Amino acid sequence: MLEGKNIILGVTGGIAAYKALELTRLLKKEGACVWPVMTDAATKFIGPLSLATLAGNPVYTDIFTLDRASIDHIELADRADLLAVVPATANLIGKVASGIADNLLTTVIMASPAPVLIAPAMNHRMYANPVVRANIEKLEELGYLFVGPERGELACGWEGEGRLAKIEDVMDAVKAALSPKDLEGEKVLVTAGATREPIDPVRFISNASSGKMGYALARAARRRGAEVVLVSGPVHLADPPGVTVKRVESSAEMRDEVLIHYPQSTVVMMAAAVSDFRPVLRRTGKIKKDTEPIALELERTPDILMEMGRNKDERFLVGFALETEDLVGNATEKLREKNLDIIVANGPEAIDSDTSRVTLIDRGGGVENLSPMDKEEIAERLLDKVVSMKKAG
Repeated sequence: MLEGKNIILGVTGGIAAYKALELTRLLKKEGACVWPVMTDAATKFIGPLSLATLAGNPVYTDIFTLDRASIDHIELADRADLLAVVPATANLIGKVASGIADNLLTTVIMASPAPVLIAPAMNHRMYANPVVRANIEKLEELGYLFVGPERGELACGWEGEGRLAKIEDVMDAVKAALSPKDLEGEKVLVTAGATREPIDPVRFISNASSGKMGYALARAARRRGAEVVLVSGPVHLADPPGVTVKRVESSAEMRDEVLIHYPQSTVVMMAAAVSDFRPVLRRTGKIKKDTEPIALELERTPDILMEMGRNKDERFLVGFALETEDLVGNATEKLREKNLDIIVANGPEAIDSDTSRVTLIDRGGGVENLSPMDKEEIAERLLDKVVSMKKAG
């Protein structure tokens, strides 16, 4: 989604300036064109050559030394799809809030019609200062976007709120700023991860699902303006920014939590790998190694998606199917049986992988085979289809 986007990356003078290098690398990796603008103070923390090398474009520092044969500050401002200031000092925030344009970065910000994303980073007392807070509130009211800061250890040795947001959260905020808000007003419910069905207090039946697909869907839906609830089995993933996360373990817990949020949801995407079976009997004590061989009797778990399909009403319902044979045929049967609008079909190679090859099958019989892509892109493609089908009615 960042392919070909022109992002002006403003870097101001703070110890967190070095993190702009990693951000630049990630932006370039996703296809963005990065145009760095550094304040004079920023050059004292990182060298312009490092940033220019990663960006593949020159670093602009001084309004009076721009080469008019190649670019001037108005052209720089006009070409931007987004201006991101990472990190942003209290000084930069105060200047922008006051309409001061006394260096190249503040001049470009004032001259550009593009959205501006600001990632503050400063001492916790500076961030708590009423003047700084008032400046941030003023800019937010004017439509400026903010990400972070977060609480943590600061360069000054103190701990508090003022640490630059994690770079992955900044990346998510960049994508959100550039995303269409075509899911505004929608209440999206997503499930993710595996469930665990206990055998005894320390053992359980589960599967290798990582939850990456469901978490990608939750992030993408939130970026596109939806109010998102994510019901997640055990995973090793960070909570998506701005998403309400409800954690569960067993299929029974997932069913109970999902049915709490289902009535108010307008779009539901069931990406969790819910166990199909669970032990009939859960041992109260740990099964000892020297115990005689035991037979594990299993029973089916409730089919949450089937239950939701029977009470679908006007909701848009998306299911997932992992198949080892006759992918389209078996997935299509599930779509009809469970009253779904779309089913996402894939093979077992998708489990715990960052990339996948999926097939999107819709209620009208449409079959779309997507080429292998990462799960973030699959999430965007799936949401494109959800939006398109909802508009078509």
